[in-house]
Amino acid sequence: MAEGLSAVARTGRHAAHVTAATAAGFYPALYLLDRPVAGIYALFTPIAFGILSPLPGAGRDRAATVLRAVPAAAVLVALGTVLAVGTWPAVAGMLAVGFALAFGAACGPRTAGAAPGLQLFYILACFPPYEPGTLPQRLVGLVVGGALLALAEAVLFPDAPEPSYRGRIADALDAAARAASGVVRGRVPDPEAAGRLGAAGRGLRLSRLPAGARPTGAGRTDRALAQAGAATRRLLDQLALLAAHVPAPGDTVSADLLRGIAASCTETATALRKGGRARRGRVLPGPQLLEEMVADFLKARGGAAAGPEPVPRAVLVRRSTVLTAAVSAVTVRTAASLALGGRERLHGLPREQFWYAAAGPVRLVAVRVRGNLTRRSVVFQNALRTALGLALARLVAGSLDLSHGFWVLLAVLTLGRTTAGATWSAVRSAAAGTLAGAFAAGLLIVGAGGASDVYAALLVPMMLVAFALGPLGGPARGQGLFTLVVATAFAQIAPVTWRLAEARLVDVLTGSAIGLLCGLLAWPAGARAEIRYAMSALLRSAAPVVRATAAAVTDGSGEGGSREERDGSAADGSGEEEIGSAADGSGRDGSGKDRAPAGPPAPPSAPGNPSPGVRLTLHRLRIAEAAYAQYRTEPAASGPEAAHDWLAVLDHGSRTLVGAYWLPRTDGMPGLPPEARRWAREAAEEVVAATVRAAGFPPDGVRAEPAPLPPEVAERVPAPLLAPLTDVEVWLRALARDLETGTGPQAPQVPQAPQAPQAQDAP
Repeated sequence: MAEGLSAVARTGRHAAHVTAATAAGFYPALYLLDRPVAGIYALFTPIAFGILSPLPGAGRDRAATVLRAVPAAAVLVALGTVLAVGTWPAVAGMLAVGFALAFGAACGPRTAGAAPGLQLFYILACFPPYEPGTLPQRLVGLVVGGALLALAEAVLFPDAPEPSYRGRIADALDAAARAASGVVRGRVPDPEAAGRLGAAGRGLRLSRLPAGARPTGAGRTDRALAQAGAATRRLLDQLALLAAHVPAPGDTVSADLLRGIAASCTETATALRKGGRARRGRVLPGPQLLEEMVADFLKARGGAAAGPEPVPRAVLVRRSTVLTAAVSAVTVRTAASLALGGRERLHGLPREQFWYAAAGPVRLVAVRVRGNLTRRSVVFQNALRTALGLALARLVAGSLDLSHGFWVLLAVLTLGRTTAGATWSAVRSAAAGTLAGAFAAGLLIVGAGGASDVYAALLVPMMLVAFALGPLGGPARGQGLFTLVVATAFAQIAPVTWRLAEARLVDVLTGSAIGLLCGLLAWPAGARAEIRYAMSALLRSAAPVVRATAAAVTDGSGEGGSREERDGSAADGSGEEEIGSAADGSGRDGSGKDRAPAGPPAPPSAPGNPSPGVRLTLHRLRIAEAAYAQYRTEPAASGPEAAHDWLAVLDHGSRTLVGAYWLPRTDGMPGLPPEARRWAREAAEEVVAATVRAAGFPPDGVRAEPAPLPPEVAERVPAPLLAPLTDVEVWLRALARDLETGTGPQAPQVPQAPQAPQAQDAP
């Protein structure tokens, strides 16, 4: 109830901002300066950025976004003015502009939010009459409207700032610090603490956050925050496992590292809350960095294993879990430091995990764009569908010489959805609403006639009602009320008759038909059709990485693999572009069946020479995350896709990469008995085979049961090597659990509020 009232109040404040900015620009331009062209742009600029564009953030954040978008809007107005010379130039420009702006969703929520409004500026300018001499008036109206909207957003009933993702991570790290300290002091399992940690981790999922709070941009800061959030979730899950199991009070080796984890979490949370940027060096210095404590833990663990008494298996597993938690804490601290502007020296850390640390903004954007220029990217699919729909609408409107033809394109832009079913639902509602609005507008025009003062008096209250109630009532109410607004506004610019309402209805219906046609022809199922393929491709690429990682742990990262596998094929090793795959990217053999690549495994990661298998898996993880983000915004699926826990599949991909980054040893395990190597190889192959089976998503799910290390084999393993071998076992078992959860029958997930799909860096 409280959340609903808050949403209504927020929508009302936003409607007041847009109405005030529109009235303050439109009336003076029309009645004082007698500049109707400037008035039109002063009218539509606040509507474009305030209503059509779902700009993220609070009032001041939206104001800053509007001011940054005005120059781009001016370029689009100039381009549209020039290309309005003919229908075909305007159509070509619409195709290019439509794709570029819609594809900008790959670069983050602010770019995605501003894109619909920017589309409108080209749409307005590219329609006849061809009057390049009015360009100054158009630009003046644009600048005035944008400035007034930014001013209204910043000072008129400003919204309270939304909780930042950085603050959410800090709160979660405080919970992790308390949990780590509690595990040290604990004497009995604490299932309640484990439940609280799980809930805190779920609160960091990007799918549960508003669009403005998601760190999904292409820049270094957003990438680092996304990585810090994902690592914090893993840390909370690992601490939950420790809290739920029987403590080991005599395990002083683990206790020391857990205290270090708690201190690191507290320090990182404090730095994230303070914010700011550093000029040079580390943002998070400390008397003893957690990396050093991890190194001390490994030495102490090896020394304890070499003692006179054998270490119980339960203690070995617990220490492996503690080490995994420490790895997550190191990742969080490093990523948080990068997000705050630190220049980390990544000595001793996997460089590929933090590949973006030294990359410039241009390269990061280029990597994101290249990574999504594939027909399997939902961002690419949405951009192409939008561009084709707008270009076709411009061609139809120009060829038929429709009056106020830009309304056709506006209907395509506002009613298009990512699935044909959702588009049909929106079109039906919009048609009914437009019909009612056109009837009411016709009655108003017939009754008021040419009395412009009546329209002037009605415009402000009509806008306030339309902008406040339209977003809350769906397409029917929104289209109906907006029809009244535009009829009232255009009646002041030039004499009109009731046929204006008729033209509005015809244009909206034409645009609705075009949008529905494009929705039916271009990926009509949306992410529901794509998510299965994306998850399958992720699992197929992860399978050989599991094999290679296990081999690298036991044999050393310098062995195995062909020269081509070691050298890779991507020039920058960014990890987001499609590489090393077959022409169709399917990972299938000639018979069409899934298979795991055979042959000697390539090392998963090596300093300065990242594995192509790791890069391919990371790329496919990003594509799968984007498909999952859009899938959560679409109507609930009723087919086989609804029976799978896609988030568990994403967790499997992430866990595979974390193991590839951190598990391998440069020297391998000299002295490891052959039967122990055979066990590691067979256990890994069991997970690899299960991963390949899971890529087909069989109806009965997948059971993966890697054999535990046999006691008779463990007795012959040298004591210092038993702990790292246990690390591999714990990792493989966690991967097996992810596979079983991801492919087992699950209840359908509840769709989230529609948002522009993002190319996320974390699930």
